[in-house]
Amino acid sequence: MGRINLKGMGVALITPFKTNCDIDFQSLMRLVDYQLQSGTDYLVVLGTTAETPTLTPDEQKEIIQTVVERVNGKIPVVLGVGGNNTRAVVERVKNDNFSGIDAILSVVPYYNKPSQEGIYRHYRQIADSTSLPVILYNVPGRTGVNMSAETTLRLANDCENVVGVKEASGNMTQIGTIIKNKPHNFQVISGDDGITFPLITFGAEGVISVIGNAFPKEFSRMVRLALSGDYANALHIHHNFTELFELLFIDGNPAGVKSILNMMGYIENSLRLPLIPTRITTYEKIKAILQELNIKC
Repeated sequence: MGRINLKGMGVALITPFKTNCDIDFQSLMRLVDYQLQSGTDYLVVLGTTAETPTLTPDEQKEIIQTVVERVNGKIPVVLGVGGNNTRAVVERVKNDNFSGIDAILSVVPYYNKPSQEGIYRHYRQIADSTSLPVILYNVPGRTGVNMSAETTLRLANDCENVVGVKEASGNMTQIGTIIKNKPHNFQVISGDDGITFPLITFGAEGVISVIGNAFPKEFSRMVRLALSGDYANALHIHHNFTELFELLFIDGNPAGVKSILNMMGYIENSLRLPLIPTRITTYEKIKAILQELNIKC
């Protein structure tokens, strides 16, 4: 069974759309190139930030193929494979083509609101059905249920190929408990850009980032500085982004980061319903901050 090094900055790739909401594959390849040239440690495909619920199965396959071919083994590729029907997720894990994929990121089942035992059994079945590394993803603000530290640690200890957790609960005590009690080779990753710096000081090993879509060089440098113990310089970069962290999510994700990428000339400012672009007021506030930071837009 393979392992994956999740240390550093992973980026949860957006899906660029044309103004008619078709996928813009040329822009997707440009974005992948931008990440490869800018110090990103790994890419996450078909996560929340990719607007995955709005993509057809055929579109998802074409996105995976495009990214895997463009990356060409230069950095690891993690694939989002989750859902609230355990049997269906297991069937996908058993039968889909995972060529070029280095690990699976699987979200806590949403909407159903399972018990902790139900969450444990869900992940246990997924882990038992693949030899790929599995990364847990706890994001109660979206799923409606929090995976407790006890459940995370139970999975970390019981499943050899459950290699890490993307923690986006925002509960520092819970995340600290996981870091304190985890097996030595289990990796805790921030799922929230805004608390990545403090979580690394706790012992987290990096982030799966949204803002990294737009600022991979700057944000990966912050992560590396923090991981090396240079907290003063890391904190300076963190503070530069403080206002952006809030504005990125005020109108929903990935509306904020798509507006930045649009200002930078990478993509059309287009999302698929039910998501819509940022409000004009948010767009102008973001633009003003970028100008303060001397970022061309």
